[in-house]
Amino acid sequence: MSDTLTFALPKGRIMKDSMELFARVGITCPEMSDDSRKLVFENREDRLRFMAVRATDVPTYVEYGCADIGVVGKDTLLEQGKDLYEPLDLKFGYCRLVVAEPKELRRNDDPANWSNIRVATKYPNITERYFAARGVQVELIKLYGSIELAPLVGLSERIVDLVSTGATLRENGMVEVDTIAEITSRLIVNRASLKTKHQRIRRLIEGLEQVVGEAARIS
Repeated sequence: MSDTLTFALPKGRIMKDSMELFARVGITCPEMSDDSRKLVFENREDRLRFMAVRATDVPTYVEYGCADIGVVGKDTLLEQGKDLYEPLDLKFGYCRLVVAEPKELRRNDDPANWSNIRVATKYPNITERYFAARGVQVELIKLYGSIELAPLVGLSERIVDLVSTGATLRENGMVEVDTIAEITSRLIVNRASLKTKHQRIRRLIEGLEQVVGEAARIS
């Protein structure tokens, strides 16, 4: 059995933020650089490996044991419902998952009267659960690109999407109706790895808990 700890990290900003946080508990990888196109990086001296993957694939790599540990947004975890251990909110990558509709529609619209609506989203599972809990029948349209386009071309009147500042919604004539969930990046762990590499993983989690807690107190 390999005693190397393998991490699955989303490419881009979340990977950068994750590595900055990990560095504060002694988890580093000098081989990793911003301009590299490699997908796997190693710190052999410390028995660490890092995989650069698409954000939506992180839970799959961790669930199947290709990675012991991952970092991923709570939105992805809510949508996919993988069998994973989620020990820690890392408190970065904050955004909100919201229901939105065109500004013109919102003026005379009362969500309490919705009974049957069409919604475009990248998050069909979350969206279906949300509206089912409110007794609203929803026709879901799964999209992968810019969700704000759907109301502009008549594909749907409402959308469910992530927002950070809300600027993209405003620029496309959309307004928020409700917040489904507040989203941050989470540490996830393979359940078998938690048993077979318990000491190393527990030490990492405890170190991160302390660092994240200190940062929260300062802010």
